[in-house]
Amino acid sequence: MLRREFLSLLPASAAVGAIAPPKLGVDLFSLRAQGWDAFQFLDYCAKHGARVVHFSEIRFLGSLEDEHVRKVGERARQLNVELEIGMRSICPTSAAFDPKQGNAGEQLLRVVRAARIAGSKIVRAFLGSMADRKSPGGIEARIEDTVKVLRAVRSQVMDGGLKIAIENHSGDMQARELKSLIEAAGPDFVGACFDSGNPLWTIEDPHLTLETLAPHILTSHIRDSALWDTDDGTVVRWTRTGEGNVEIGPLMKKFMDLCPGKTMSLEIIVTGPRTFAWRKPEFWQGYERVLAHEFARFLAIAAKGKPQPPLPPVPKDQAAAREREDFEASLAWTRQYLGV
Repeated sequence: MLRREFLSLLPASAAVGAIAPPKLGVDLFSLRAQGWDAFQFLDYCAKHGARVVHFSEIRFLGSLEDEHVRKVGERARQLNVELEIGMRSICPTSAAFDPKQGNAGEQLLRVVRAARIAGSKIVRAFLGSMADRKSPGGIEARIEDTVKVLRAVRSQVMDGGLKIAIENHSGDMQARELKSLIEAAGPDFVGACFDSGNPLWTIEDPHLTLETLAPHILTSHIRDSALWDTDDGTVVRWTRTGEGNVEIGPLMKKFMDLCPGKTMSLEIIVTGPRTFAWRKPEFWQGYERVLAHEFARFLAIAAKGKPQPPLPPVPKDQAAAREREDFEASLAWTRQYLGV
């Protein structure tokens, strides 16, 4: 289904502007096992009615060569979809950073150039992962290092008419911490890529994350999660949309209300259970500054959860098909819930 066909199916109220329809997109990490090139990704997403295709990593784009990204941008415009371009870590002291690709500023500016040529208004990037919370100096030091990188490229980014969207990624920062990074770097050119699954990896309620970051959100990754209590702490599992217990539907509607016009890209990752053993004293290294009233919101969600059975392993030759099934089921649930 092309975008023009998708828009024709919107409720009449949306068509006359009474309620703005959601700006649904696809984060290509949802389809990471497909082995497709950039053009195949675009065709698949357009067929499923996406308004935005979010190339969250360079590998999905395939190349940063000017001619290639120009062709990708042209194909997106032919399909009437918007592009968002992204990359991985820009924190030079994070374990997730790849120094083989050049220093952090050089890497970021290469992607900024590609985004400008392709027609993306943002570059998505991230700091690191939960491992950085226990690194020398803790997450605060890694935030300082990332802010230095961002400040050093401010003029080039702004001259290109772009903004940098920093994701709360893989358990690295809680919402207050990402907010402090944005404010220190400069909210005139740095904002947030809100991910609804990652807050749980920082023992944080995703609704709190959204509420805290809303004024700075430029784009998003949306997925559902299930969590429940155990003797050690809390178990978290990412799920298909509609199969978790974080009230993902109300969160989507809250996003539409707090961040009107911003992209709501589905990033569907279905995982096995992961335990956050906060009942053990050693867990709290790196989490010393977690606020009690915020942690209580996380605990309240877990208290309502029920243990889920372990997922059977997916054979390697079936991984790509399972990804598409997970994504398409999640997209269908989202459309039904939002009435689009």
